[in-house]
Amino acid sequence: MSSLHRRHLAVSPDWLALYYKDPLEITHGEGRHVWDADGRRYLDFFGGILTTMTAHALPEVTKAVSEQAGRIIHSSTLYLNQPMVELAERVATLSGIPDARVFFTTSGTEANDTALLLATAYRRSNQILAMRNSYHGRSFSAVSITGNSAWSPTNLSPLQTLYVHGGVRTRGPYAHLGDAEFVAACVADLEDLLGHTREPAALIAEPIQGVGGFTSPPDGLYAAFRRVLDRHGILWISDEVQTGWGRTGEHFWGWQAHGESGPPDILTFAKGIGNGMSIGGVVARADVMNCLDANSISTFGGSPVTMAAGLANLSYLLEHDLQGNARRVGGLLIERLRAIGAASECVREVRGRGLMIGIELVEPGTDEANPRAAAAVLEAAREGGLLIGKGGGHNTSVLRIAPPLTLTVAEAEEGAKILAEALGAVA
Repeated sequence: MSSLHRRHLAVSPDWLALYYKDPLEITHGEGRHVWDADGRRYLDFFGGILTTMTAHALPEVTKAVSEQAGRIIHSSTLYLNQPMVELAERVATLSGIPDARVFFTTSGTEANDTALLLATAYRRSNQILAMRNSYHGRSFSAVSITGNSAWSPTNLSPLQTLYVHGGVRTRGPYAHLGDAEFVAACVADLEDLLGHTREPAALIAEPIQGVGGFTSPPDGLYAAFRRVLDRHGILWISDEVQTGWGRTGEHFWGWQAHGESGPPDILTFAKGIGNGMSIGGVVARADVMNCLDANSISTFGGSPVTMAAGLANLSYLLEHDLQGNARRVGGLLIERLRAIGAASECVREVRGRGLMIGIELVEPGTDEANPRAAAAVLEAAREGGLLIGKGGGHNTSVLRIAPPLTLTVAEAEEGAKILAEALGAVA
């Protein structure tokens, strides 16, 4: 055990998880690579949990941060802030929400917490619809709507949460149905649920479930849900903390795969927009955002330094068509991984979109989740020079792959080769 690991254990909560039997200290990065304290280089296929979205040490972002820090680091939302207004203008336009207002936070958890505050205040209801297998953050309210027991440490809650079918396509009571029948069954379940309860404030859903193992419904499910929700006046919150900014390749936002009934009422974002800087936020229709009748500010949300980073990062992403790169290179990577998975009895499914890919592992010859194998592949991939993540619903048995969006074809091929060797060593 390293001295830093011992010091960490002495001052950190027992529940503060670390990856790997011999935890890794990352000291610096560049592009799609990071280095540890021993000088070993790794290809990074997880990006600080989908947060280093563009590249490590991206010159445009580091320059913007440095220049802004040289002027002023902090002022709070009590003062006008040009970088914050500029980024809010761009996010409002990109969101697709008409007459949009933007509120910046410091994390995705805080963004979802704010969205829940807005929805419950607007609707005068503390009842929330959420998806099974979901994850929305670690605050008291976000934990209370999380549909994943591994990430929900308490049953106590300020909200009444009702869980809806549909977030996982290949497991559960409707898995055997075709896509159209699956959507119809989930809509019927929602309709039935609403017939047995008082009017909820909102449905919150990740278009692709992140911590849940990169699972998703067929395209159009949330559009079909939206038609039901609209009849009841229930708001739709799209949690885009992991799916936003073009990571899925096909769409800039995850909700756009379900856009036939229009944009969500509220959209939350975080992670990738700051490329490692602490940015989260909420976009909502003006009447929803303005429904609060008490004072509210954010001390650190909209910091001049983080906003400068977000502006530089968003500009780079759009100017270099990183959404298109995610579609092209991600499509190649998914096909490589599916070919690798077809040769392994441990791989149940390779799924995902763009550069957001999950590999679900099972006990050979069964449908039983295999968290032991997932942990072993995580270790073996590290030994091979590749960093990945893991997640999943009832058991942590899904390998999570989400490289920076500047990933090259050569790097995708290299990562796939290392993963193939890691899976072969464990199978």
